[in-house]
Amino acid sequence: MFVAFDDTDSLESMCTTFLATEMIKALGAYDLIGLPRLVRLNPAVPWKTRGNGALCLRFGVGRGEADMIGQLDGVPVYSYKRMYEEADRELVLGVAEKVVGKWSRTAEDASPGLVVSERKPAQSLYWRAVRDIVRKEDTLRELQRIGADMVGWEGGRGIIGASAAMAWRPRDSTYEIITYREKKRWGTPRYLDDLSVKEMDLRYPSTFNNFDHRTLRRAISPHTPCPVLFGVRGDDPRELMSAVFSLRSEPPARWIMFLSNQGTDDHLVRREPGLPDRSYDFLATVNGTPRAIAGGHVIFSVATANGQLDCAAYEPTKEFRDLVRELRPGDRLRLFGELRAEPRTLNVEKMQVISVAPESRKVANPRCPSCGGPTKSMGSTGGFRCKKCGAKNDLAPTMEEVTRNLSPGWYEPPVCARRHLGKPLKRMDLERHQP
Repeated sequence: MFVAFDDTDSLESMCTTFLATEMIKALGAYDLIGLPRLVRLNPAVPWKTRGNGALCLRFGVGRGEADMIGQLDGVPVYSYKRMYEEADRELVLGVAEKVVGKWSRTAEDASPGLVVSERKPAQSLYWRAVRDIVRKEDTLRELQRIGADMVGWEGGRGIIGASAAMAWRPRDSTYEIITYREKKRWGTPRYLDDLSVKEMDLRYPSTFNNFDHRTLRRAISPHTPCPVLFGVRGDDPRELMSAVFSLRSEPPARWIMFLSNQGTDDHLVRREPGLPDRSYDFLATVNGTPRAIAGGHVIFSVATANGQLDCAAYEPTKEFRDLVRELRPGDRLRLFGELRAEPRTLNVEKMQVISVAPESRKVANPRCPSCGGPTKSMGSTGGFRCKKCGAKNDLAPTMEEVTRNLSPGWYEPPVCARRHLGKPLKRMDLERHQP
């Protein structure tokens, strides 16, 4: 029996993944089938939640071998790869409705949704939800088709995300182990040793987005008073578990492993930017010199098949902006990022510099062809006038090629400025070029 839910937290408190641990406890009469799924959706949607992540779990009577995938308040959590029997639908729906109703932050503008079903929605629903804007009525029509039960609170917008999480069939996937704080510590400063995070990042190469070695800042713990202590992401579930337990921190009350679409680039549409509030992967040519604007942001314009487009490296991308400042007209790029509506600007998530245009500078005015004397520019009228004999000429000045500070290659912002869904270059088996 699939149980999915979304939009239960607020921008400042709670966490939908914590509610997943409560759901596992409440439905402890049944086994977990497969890993709990943490599914991130379109990061550009205007009404997104804090991390825009929905959860889907499957309950039933397991068979065969079970793997330990977590621990809740001292009790191990096991997951079965195969299912012997479905869970009772009415029982699951009743328990799940109570759990979501109890923990949702409806007083803080949450709009929770719960979906329970033996069948999954069509996977096209996932792809629309991660790349586009999905209407609730279209979602309800698909849920009716598969005979799902649904419950909504305060408008039930979360039904869309819950359904999309249930519809996900991974093409690419990663893992995340999330640890949770003891309740008495919620809202107090977290203890997590930064040096241990740095050492973990170096020791376990299959993990990613852990630590910024330039600024010496960790990226695995939130800044809000939510129940999460930290979360570590990676490609190897066994190494991921070792990485988590190598960290020095306050004692977690709970931990659980999720299968996720984080770090997969599933949100990117492979075409030139069109509609806003979507994310694109496309080719472009720089046609303007980068410029700084208020707030520390850097803007540059590019030419695409659909016309000119402004692109931005915003202040949180830090040293990535230094690289963007080195772009010059004629540089050929492959860009990845979210298109915002007003002002119409692409938020660059990473880029490939395919080729750089030659750049030159003037080193001397031409010599006078009549007497060989020095010349000076005649300004806007064009040409040069000899300082010695006064003769005019239209010769070209002496130029020399300038070595560019930018070379072809792949570039991405620092760890702390990356999107949940963005695929880090580390996962693309590419070497990052430092700016």
